[in-house]
Amino acid sequence: MMSGNLSTVTEFIFTGFLRIQDGSLLYFFPLLFIYIFIIIGNLLIFFTVRLDTHLHNPMYNFISIFSFLEIWYTTATIPKILSNLISEKKTISTTGCLLQMYFFHSLGNSEGILLITMAIDRYVAICNPFRYRMIMTPRLCAQFSACSCIFGFLILLPEILMISTLPFCGLNQIHQIFCDLVPVLSLACTDTSMILIEDVIHSVAIIITILIIALSYIRIVTVILRISSAEGRQKAFSTCAGHFTIFLMFFGSVSLMYLRFNTTYPPVLDTAISLMFTVLAPFFNPIIYSLRNKDMKNAIKKHLQSKVFFAPVE
Repeated sequence: MMSGNLSTVTEFIFTGFLRIQDGSLLYFFPLLFIYIFIIIGNLLIFFTVRLDTHLHNPMYNFISIFSFLEIWYTTATIPKILSNLISEKKTISTTGCLLQMYFFHSLGNSEGILLITMAIDRYVAICNPFRYRMIMTPRLCAQFSACSCIFGFLILLPEILMISTLPFCGLNQIHQIFCDLVPVLSLACTDTSMILIEDVIHSVAIIITILIIALSYIRIVTVILRISSAEGRQKAFSTCAGHFTIFLMFFGSVSLMYLRFNTTYPPVLDTAISLMFTVLAPFFNPIIYSLRNKDMKNAIKKHLQSKVFFAPVE
């Protein structure tokens, strides 16, 4: 029970929507289209890899798991954003806010760890091709995939449980379009010095992850440049281009969002970065891994033609 005139907060209000309140339907329908595209595109990739035996290798296995995580990563935020765009009350319950933070960041952590795994896979394939099958065994790939998901969900659990015990009173306005750790912590009716610790921990983890992946790709590029034939270099680059593009988009948006170092962005730019982080980066994943990947594109086309559009002719 809070003393004085402060009452316990049971819901939060997203003030980020106030910046786009006029003409919210103009944002609703494009965002709905993007969300549907993300879901269908990533489902296509996931099931194509599972059904097509030609794609049963470590690289495509990791891509399919990444696509599966992307479905839930976007589902953690976009449906609520869509709901708030067409509703007068831009609110979320405290429990809903905690769950959204947990699943959004846990799935994001899992994707980040999986991107490290994918960089390692490409490193072994390019830098040690003759031992690739011996190193990247199905068992090791399954362990990598499982550890990415398990560790991603466990690492944030103590933090969310700790936040759930904090008292929230008085102000209940989150200056964002979804629940995020620092904006929520700033509303707690207690010592907020922990916010600085949160910023430092997240920043260090992001920087270390970026460095690991960047160093892997630098080593990969140096090895590729030593390949004598132009055709061999082009083939090697093509197998890494998609992964590197996803890495740049994912961690580029993450860096803009969380490596601010006390820099304050204008409200409109802050909302734009949030949308890029939660919507645009996931939007390009199916495009890069399907339309820009010849093997995946051919496999998707084959399965769609044989199982959806028409039955085989006797």
